[in-house]
Amino acid sequence: MTALITDSSRAEHARGESPRPRRAGLAPLERQHRRMFWPFAAPALFVYTVVFLAPIAYAAWTSMYKWDGMGAKHWRGLKNYQILFDDPSFRSSLTNTLKILFIGGACTFAISFALTLVLREMRGRLFARSVIFFPCLVNAMVFGILAGFLFSPDGPINQVLHGIGLTTPPKWLSSDNLLPMIVGTLVWTATGYYTAIIMAAVDQIPTYLYEAAELDGANAFQRFRHITLPLAWDVISVCAVLWTVSSVKIFELILVYGGSNTGQAPPVQSWNTAMYVYEEAFPPQSTPALGMATASAMVSLIMVGLFTVILRRIMRRAAVEY
Repeated sequence: MTALITDSSRAEHARGESPRPRRAGLAPLERQHRRMFWPFAAPALFVYTVVFLAPIAYAAWTSMYKWDGMGAKHWRGLKNYQILFDDPSFRSSLTNTLKILFIGGACTFAISFALTLVLREMRGRLFARSVIFFPCLVNAMVFGILAGFLFSPDGPINQVLHGIGLTTPPKWLSSDNLLPMIVGTLVWTATGYYTAIIMAAVDQIPTYLYEAAELDGANAFQRFRHITLPLAWDVISVCAVLWTVSSVKIFELILVYGGSNTGQAPPVQSWNTAMYVYEEAFPPQSTPALGMATASAMVSLIMVGLFTVILRRIMRRAAVEY
């Protein structure tokens, strides 16, 4: 009886053929996965290139010119960026963007952590989580209009303050107070959103870890510090990146708080870089400066990219399995 040779390399050797080389360390399933990578990834990469990368490249190219969007372009090179950083309005806008990013972010996550600490221990936390999450479902324009009603000189807030004896209430919507009002509204609307995301990660943590810590005498804060925070760290780092990206793009809230219904631009004291881009691209009473607008947009993009990379490196930790 003739034995059958099933191994392909032994069969090739028996026929006098040299065995075919194989990739070292790659299993058949892994080789199949690699072959399927480009058929699946190519359409997404194509859309990403057309929708994102190509406009970014065009914006970077436009930022080197003096252009009103209709006439001929005049080459300026990096002089646009020099003019940009010499502009007090842009420096003020950049400072306000950083204030929103850091001060607003610190307040948002501090309140989110406090709410997470409370919600995990309380009854009816699903209902409470829904109530906290609700403000992020409402368009920012609504909050701007509502603030104009509540904080106007004759609005309900000042009427209450007059009723308790305060004869000179603050000018809530003055130029000097607009930025704190904007940051406060952002914190209020964003807190529920990030609390919901963090709580979704906390729900996946096994309860026996908290029970063991409670038996060992750990209080609520200690359980949050040693269990919740480390095990939800990956989700928290993603939330930090989301806040970094979204806080730089704030636009409509500043436009509404600044009184856009009057046809005038918001006060410069309340601008951020997104508002600066809008005012340079669509000025109400002057010629558009698309070169300066795109230069400001490129600065914002680079700033977001740098902060995102730094955040990811600072918050990188070894994965915790449970």
